[in-house]
Amino acid sequence: MTNHVILRSSFLPLALAIGLVAGSLAGCRTIQRMGHNHEALDARKKSRLGMQALHQKRWQDAEQLFSEALTLSDGDDRAHRGIAETLWNRGETELAIKHMELAVKRSGSDPRLIGRLGEMYLEIGRLEEAESRCNVALASARDLPEVWTLRGDCLTARGNRTDALAAYHRALALQPGLVETKLRVAEIYLENDQYDRLLATLDQIDPVGDENQTPVRVHMLRGIAMRNLQRPELATKHFAKAVERDPSRAEPHLQIAAIELEQGRSSLASRSIARAMELDPALVKMSGWAAYLQVGDSEIAEHPVSRR
Repeated sequence: MTNHVILRSSFLPLALAIGLVAGSLAGCRTIQRMGHNHEALDARKKSRLGMQALHQKRWQDAEQLFSEALTLSDGDDRAHRGIAETLWNRGETELAIKHMELAVKRSGSDPRLIGRLGEMYLEIGRLEEAESRCNVALASARDLPEVWTLRGDCLTARGNRTDALAAYHRALALQPGLVETKLRVAEIYLENDQYDRLLATLDQIDPVGDENQTPVRVHMLRGIAMRNLQRPELATKHFAKAVERDPSRAEPHLQIAAIELEQGRSSLASRSIARAMELDPALVKMSGWAAYLQVGDSEIAEHPVSRR
């Protein structure tokens, strides 16, 4: 009996030691988890600040914040997404796509991020990959207007304007205020020579009482439509507004030159072409307009003029 008591007693210090070690290890794990949680929270905070900087187009501040967030936690999907956008903005497309792919993975395949990844693929000409991401995003979420716009863009790239138009209208049904999507619709109507529908679409874009906020492309499309509807004065007015909104663009000067040629005012046309040449010599030469500066007025009037 005494031996059993002694034997059991001899195990007490060992059991106590094991318990202390186990408790110590558990405590270490708890502290470690707390450390990881603290880092993850700090990473999320920096990502939120980075997103604010991104929306304000403070690109360097945003990139710094997202980089710090990723240093703290590589699992932060918002940091990967944010740094992808800053890299994309400065032209580092391949690295941007790698980070967006990680953002998709870390987020558990968020369809919005999948759609944005598809947009990036499309912009660098990887159409099949863009279509694939678009289909994946739509399979899990049918109510994302930006993904329907992406579908329209992919279909447009395939030359399928009919289905593209349907996709764009689906996007606008979900979010009527998408200016870029409306411009894509207007471009399709221009390609189809549907000028009345083009103008009706543009009427939904113009901000009330503040023409200074109207995108330059709206004025350009209006001018082209008016020119094709045989309303040269209104067309010239819209091209002049395009020049006012963006003095660095050569295209409106070329459109004005075309109207001047049609009206038989060759000297004024030459002046507009010369101005366009100052702004964008490559465009003027590529489009053939440079030749008009080398010929006489009578020859200029005989040249065919693009209606677009």
